[in-house]
Amino acid sequence: MVIKQEIQGYEAFCEFVSGLQENKGNIYVFFSGSKSADGKSWCPDCVRAQPIIYKALEKADPSTVFVYVEVGDRPFWKDPKCPFRTDKRTKLLVLPTLVRFGHP
Repeated sequence: MVIKQEIQGYEAFCEFVSGLQENKGNIYVFFSGSKSADGKSWCPDCVRAQPIIYKALEKADPSTVFVYVEVGDRPFWKDPKCPFRTDKRTKLLVLPTLVRFGHP
Protein backbone atom coordinates (compact mmCIF):
# COMPACT_ATOMS: atom_id res chain seq x y z
CA MET A 1 0.00 0.00 0.00
CA VAL A 2 1.22 3.49 -0.87
CA ILE A 3 2.63 5.46 2.05
CA LYS A 4 0.67 8.72 2.38
CA GLN A 5 1.66 11.80 4.30
CA GLU A 6 0.03 15.22 4.67
CA ILE A 7 2.05 18.38 5.24
CA GLN A 8 0.77 21.84 6.05
CA GLY A 9 2.88 24.84 5.14
CA TYR A 10 6.31 25.66 3.86
CA GLU A 11 8.26 25.05 7.06
CA ALA A 12 6.83 21.55 7.41
CA PHE A 13 7.63 20.90 3.75
CA CYS A 14 11.26 21.95 4.33
CA GLU A 15 11.50 19.63 7.34
CA PHE A 16 10.16 16.76 5.27
CA VAL A 17 12.62 17.39 2.44
CA SER A 18 15.58 17.62 4.84
CA GLY A 19 14.65 14.20 6.21
CA LEU A 20 14.63 12.48 2.82
CA GLN A 21 17.29 9.95 1.99
CA GLU A 22 18.70 9.64 -1.50
CA ASN A 23 17.29 6.88 -3.69
CA LYS A 24 14.34 6.30 -1.39
CA GLY A 25 12.20 5.30 -4.36
CA ASN A 26 9.26 7.04 -5.93
CA ILE A 27 8.18 10.12 -4.01
CA TYR A 28 5.26 12.02 -5.48
CA VAL A 29 4.34 15.41 -4.07
CA PHE A 30 0.92 16.97 -4.69
CA PHE A 31 0.82 20.70 -3.98
CA SER A 32 -2.66 22.01 -3.24
CA GLY A 33 -4.38 24.97 -1.67
CA SER A 34 -5.00 24.51 2.05
CA LYS A 35 -8.23 22.90 3.16
CA SER A 36 -11.04 24.81 4.83
CA ALA A 37 -13.25 23.58 7.68
CA ASP A 38 -15.27 21.45 5.24
CA GLY A 39 -12.13 19.50 4.30
CA LYS A 40 -11.90 20.89 0.76
CA SER A 41 -9.23 23.11 -0.70
CA TRP A 42 -10.00 26.71 -1.60
CA CYS A 43 -8.59 25.83 -5.05
CA PRO A 44 -11.34 24.36 -7.26
CA ASP A 45 -8.84 22.78 -9.66
CA CYS A 46 -7.20 21.03 -6.70
CA VAL A 47 -10.57 19.70 -5.56
CA ARG A 48 -11.20 18.27 -9.04
CA ALA A 49 -7.71 16.75 -9.36
CA GLN A 50 -7.52 15.05 -5.97
CA PRO A 51 -9.90 12.11 -6.59
CA ILE A 52 -8.24 11.39 -9.94
CA ILE A 53 -4.80 11.29 -8.33
CA TYR A 54 -5.98 9.14 -5.42
CA LYS A 55 -7.55 6.68 -7.88
CA ALA A 56 -4.23 6.40 -9.75
CA LEU A 57 -2.42 5.75 -6.45
CA GLU A 58 -4.40 2.52 -6.10
CA LYS A 59 -2.26 1.13 -8.94
CA ALA A 60 1.05 2.55 -7.74
CA ASP A 61 3.93 0.46 -6.46
CA PRO A 62 3.45 -0.24 -2.73
CA SER A 63 6.78 1.40 -1.91
CA THR A 64 5.60 4.71 -3.39
CA VAL A 65 5.48 7.68 -1.04
CA PHE A 66 2.70 10.21 -1.71
CA VAL A 67 2.91 13.57 0.01
CA TYR A 68 -0.04 15.99 0.05
CA VAL A 69 1.27 19.50 0.69
CA GLU A 70 -1.08 22.32 1.62
CA VAL A 71 0.63 25.50 0.42
CA GLY A 72 -1.51 27.90 2.43
CA ASP A 73 -4.55 30.09 1.93
CA ARG A 74 -5.28 31.91 -1.32
CA PRO A 75 -3.70 35.29 -0.37
CA PHE A 76 -0.50 33.52 0.77
CA TRP A 77 -0.32 31.52 -2.47
CA LYS A 78 -1.03 34.53 -4.71
CA ASP A 79 1.82 36.54 -3.19
CA PRO A 80 4.69 36.53 -5.75
CA LYS A 81 7.08 36.09 -2.81
CA CYS A 82 5.35 32.89 -1.65
CA PRO A 83 8.22 30.55 -0.74
CA PHE A 84 6.68 27.68 -2.71
CA ARG A 85 7.01 29.91 -5.79
CA THR A 86 10.57 31.07 -5.07
CA ASP A 87 12.14 27.88 -3.67
CA LYS A 88 14.52 26.34 -6.24
CA ARG A 89 13.27 22.86 -5.30
CA THR A 90 9.66 23.61 -6.16
CA LYS A 91 9.39 26.71 -8.41
CA LEU A 92 5.61 26.35 -8.39
CA LEU A 93 3.63 28.40 -10.88
CA VAL A 94 0.16 26.87 -10.60
CA LEU A 95 -2.00 24.78 -8.32
CA PRO A 96 -2.50 21.93 -8.32
CA THR A 97 0.96 20.61 -9.13
CA LEU A 98 2.03 16.97 -8.96
CA VAL A 99 5.75 16.19 -9.18
CA ARG A 100 7.97 13.17 -8.84
CA PHE A 101 10.29 14.64 -6.26
CA GLY A 102 14.04 14.46 -6.74
CA HIS A 103 13.81 13.62 -10.43
CA PRO A 104 13.86 15.85 -13.51
